[in-house]
Amino acid sequence: MAIEAYIFVECTSGRTKEALQKIRVIAGVKTAHAITGKYDIIIFAEAEDLINLGDIVVSKIQAVDGVLKTTTSMVVNF
Repeated sequence: MAIEAYIFVECTSGRTKEALQKIRVIAGVKTAHAITGKYDIIIFAEAEDLINLGDIVVSKIQAVDGVLKTTTSMVVNF
């Protein structure tokens, strides 16, 4: 069973649009949108396991220029 998560991204001022374009093409990112509020971008991602999800967040999303901080909330299915 795949792991799904919402990832909230805080960006450097003025870099949200550029970061969003780069994030949308990352493998495992299903959707990504600019949002208002505390965070600048919300991402819905899917990975085959926790190790791969961690790789998406740490090695790919956090490596995008303009990304300052991420907060990940994993989906739980009841």
